[in-house]
Amino acid sequence: MANKEANTKKENNKNKKSFFKDFKAELKKVNWPTPKQLLNNTIAVVTIVIITAVIVFALDVVFEILNKQGVDKIKEVIVTDNSVLNETTNNTTQENASTQNETTAESNTTQENTEASNTENNATQNNVAQ
Repeated sequence: MANKEANTKKENNKNKKSFFKDFKAELKKVNWPTPKQLLNNTIAVVTIVIITAVIVFALDVVFEILNKQGVDKIKEVIVTDNSVLNETTNNTTQENASTQNETTAESNTTQENTEASNTENNATQNNVAQ
């Protein structure tokens, strides 16, 4: 058991040492940019980021303005539609009331005519019966 543990520790140490040796060797193979290339690339990246930020900001402002104007127009349409709807509803209600009054008046006239006819029929029947 002790031998196995000792062997495992030795292998781990070898692996760590070889890892760092390999890591150092790979870093030497990297093609590092010169300070001038690094500066040029950094300036290019920062410039592109700033231009993109300005474009996004401009689009945000434009869409915000369009949204506000669009919302205001929609509100106007809704208010106009509601007022037209209210006027239409009021007119319809008034027309319905007028129609009901006319219908009631016609019904009353029809009932009066029916009652008059019934009265005449009763009078006629009474005359015939006498």
